[in-house]
Amino acid sequence: GFLFAEKCPVLSRTEFADVTAEMYPLGTKLYYECDSGYTRRSGHYLGIQCQSTEQVASWTYKEFECIDEKILLSTAPAMELDFTQKPERKTQSPAPQKQENLSEFDQKNFCGPPKTVPHASLILNKHYYVGQVLHFKCQSGYDKRPPTSGTRRCKKVNGKIIWTHLDMRCTNDS
Repeated sequence: GFLFAEKCPVLSRTEFADVTAEMYPLGTKLYYECDSGYTRRSGHYLGIQCQSTEQVASWTYKEFECIDEKILLSTAPAMELDFTQKPERKTQSPAPQKQENLSEFDQKNFCGPPKTVPHASLILNKHYYVGQVLHFKCQSGYDKRPPTSGTRRCKKVNGKIIWTHLDMRCTNDS
C-alpha cells in the first residue's frame, strides 16, 4: 500500500450542485454532525477514518451517539451500539454504477459509504485524497441543460495533484 495519503487541492463549490462520493481513499477523515435539536453524548468522538486493517480498507469508528437535547437532562442509560463493521462488498445499492476499471476501486485502498448514525449527518474534513472520485448532480430546478451530472477525480499527473475537469454547469435558465 502507500505510506501516506496525498491531499488533493481544495475544491471550489460547484453552484447549485450536490456532491456525493461512493468510495473514499485511505486516509480520508469524515465527521458526524448531530442534527439540530440533538447533541453528541459526552465523551463520544465524532470522527471516523478510512484505514487499512489486515489489507482491507475500512472505517475506524469510535463510540458515537446523538441524543435528543430534551432527554439529555434525564439520565437515560447509554445504548450499547455495535461498532464492529465488516467490510461489505457493495451490494446494497441497486443503482447502476458505471465504474471505470473496477480494479482501482478495490477494497485494499478504498472505503465504501460509512454507516449512518441516527440523527446525524456526515461532513468532510475539507480534505480529499488522491484517488477520490466525486459525483456532481445539479439540484432540482437547476438541471435544465444537459449534462446535469458529472464526476471529477483527484489524480496525480507528472507529480502534480489535480482534479479532472467537470463538464457540467447547473443553471435554471430555460
